[in-house]
Amino acid sequence: MVFRNVIVCHMVPGSEDIVGDVFGYYDKTTRPQDLGVIGRRLLSLDDLYLHVIERREDPRVSGQTRGLPAFQKIAEAIAPYVTPYPRNWQNPSDSVAKEFYRWVPAESSAPAPESAGRNLTVIVGHIKPGAEPNVARVFAESDAGPLPVELGVTGRWLYSIDDVYVHLLERTDAALAAGTGDDHDQPAFAKIMDDLSSFISPYNPDTWHGPDDAVANEFYRWRADD
Repeated sequence: MVFRNVIVCHMVPGSEDIVGDVFGYYDKTTRPQDLGVIGRRLLSLDDLYLHVIERREDPRVSGQTRGLPAFQKIAEAIAPYVTPYPRNWQNPSDSVAKEFYRWVPAESSAPAPESAGRNLTVIVGHIKPGAEPNVARVFAESDAGPLPVELGVTGRWLYSIDDVYVHLLERTDAALAAGTGDDHDQPAFAKIMDDLSSFISPYNPDTWHGPDDAVANEFYRWRADD
């Protein structure tokens, strides 16, 4: 199981290539994997920057709690484009979103390893303050049934930071190729959306026309090759 941290910041729209190039340089010239980092994804949605860091295990268990190699240089290089999101930000750890729910299928119902894939979709919205337990309940009720496995879902992780909600959804290669789970008009999906409507709202209502507009755009990906 991959352990993930999610960092949330503001980003100047249109600066994706610049920020991606900075990480591309340091991921090639340093060895993040020596500190347990095995992957990285950078995404954006409107003025939001999302940095998903993948590790072999929880750093609280492994003891590998050091920051990324050349962290200060990276921070200085992206500072004109990436700025803190939290209102009460004091240090970099304040940009790390808090996980409040996770689900993975039981071993007996999980897809075969060769078909599992690592297709990650990152969904973003606003969350009502203090609504995390209610959102977790909605997903727990749905995930307790057969729906997620039928849709090829191999994992779900929910995070929040201030008023931002981040939903990491992992699906199999087969489900992604077939578009399974993309039919947002089906009754089961509509019920989830209705149950969440009191707690989750679009990140940018002015540009939101449907669920697809809540999906962040990945602009950089790195994965350790050893």
